[in-house]
Amino acid sequence: MIKHDEIKLHTVAGRASYHDLREDLVEITHKSGLKDGLMTITTPHTTCSFFYEETMHDVNYFGDDLLHVDINEVMEKIAPMMVTEGQYHSPGPEHIAFGTSLSDPNYPAEKWVMLNTDAHLKASIYGTNSQSLILKNGELQIGSLGRVYFVDWDRLRERDRTINVVMMGE
Repeated sequence: MIKHDEIKLHTVAGRASYHDLREDLVEITHKSGLKDGLMTITTPHTTCSFFYEETMHDVNYFGDDLLHVDINEVMEKIAPMMVTEGQYHSPGPEHIAFGTSLSDPNYPAEKWVMLNTDAHLKASIYGTNSQSLILKNGELQIGSLGRVYFVDWDRLRERDRTINVVMMGE
């Protein structure tokens, strides 16, 4: 049997936006009625990643998990925030022309919204746009401390993001 679902998220501006998906994924698992199988989550958003990590208990004053703060600091050394055009090779003039020609409310026809090369690099280097999890006896096999996180590296603006979920099993 195959089941489809989705998770909708709203990201923050000004910093990477992390989201713990554990509760949503457990709820979707129980709602599916499946006992054994595989769950795969994907996102169509190219500045986003999934990763699996342990629960950390300490947060900073913004409520950010300290491990996420550490990840941000490491990733910032690898791909510093894009603050002006020409800082990276992309986006080039053809991509800017394409982006400003779109008539899609998700992509305002403004050049500055394409100054997110650092987010694309971080998404490509750090994570993946899909994650597969095992379902056994009606429970996701992620352990008591395991968490599946979704991160949007694009700090330019708030966004609505979608996570697609497909479950295959019996």
